[in-house]
Amino acid sequence: MTSNDTTTPPYATTVKPMAPPPEKKDSIGPVVDVGLRFLVFATALVAIIVMVTSKQTKLVPFLGISIVAKFTQSPAFIYFVAALSVACLYSVITGVVSLLVLMKPGGQITTLQFHFVILDALLLGIVAAATGAAGGVGYIGYKGNSHTHWLKVCDNFGSFCTHFAASIFLSLISSILLLLLVWRSVYVLSKKISRP
Repeated sequence: MTSNDTTTPPYATTVKPMAPPPEKKDSIGPVVDVGLRFLVFATALVAIIVMVTSKQTKLVPFLGISIVAKFTQSPAFIYFVAALSVACLYSVITGVVSLLVLMKPGGQITTLQFHFVILDALLLGIVAAATGAAGGVGYIGYKGNSHTHWLKVCDNFGSFCTHFAASIFLSLISSILLLLLVWRSVYVLSKKISRP
């Protein structure tokens, strides 16, 4: 007894293919990005202010002349201030762009994140190089070098040395924050790569 009935029984249901789960929106990521960029701006700006105000004058007792120590006397310190000025400007621009992306729902973040990771890495190299150059000159000023007969100057110019040491420390914090921005951008981009 075969039946040629082609009607579907009422209990049978059709199986629809499952749609992929909706992409989870990263709500804290852009806020962290803006926060880190603000911290880069703040630390770089304070480092610039501390370095630029690091002028100290000493009077030589027997000769009656005054010796001035200021950041413009060292090319490494001038590069340091210039590099941190670029970091300040860059962090303001990218912070504003990050804020605009944060406020715009459904924006194209991947392309922006790709550009940010390249520019953040470039700026990290610039700021780290400036920090290293200024740190090297600062170390010579603090310890001197007996092989080349460079005398230490921090014995006589303590306030100046304290200023540039604090400025170099703040610049090191800026470098670490830029490194965190690069790591975060790479992490976000790696999550967006489709896995087979």
